Amino acid sequence: MIDAAELIDNDFLRQYELKVDDQLAKIEYSLQDRKIFLTKLVVPEAITDEDFTEDFLKMVMANIKERNISVVPTSPEIAKFIRRNRRYKSMLPVGIRI
Repeated sequence: MIDAAELIDNDFLRQYELKVDDQLAKIEYSLQDRKIFLTKLVVPEAITDEDFTEDFLKMVMANIKERNISVVPTSPEIAKFIRRNRRYKSMLPVGIRI
């Protein structure tokens, strides 16, 4: 389901977007210096796949890693994801612990 979807970085609205079955999931962000603050995760209720959020976040984290910037999760769901997936902790800026 998510494999065929294309991740879009919408600079104008400052959000990552993923369209699946005419539903739009998004992660809002704020970009400052070399840090991206992930502020809000929105997954439509119509998307019932339990692994969707995890896969969506992995796609976003891969994009951020390619850009070589630090990530600051201000959304509780995203912070929880990083806590569960230790490999992304190296992307946090110095001094930030979750």
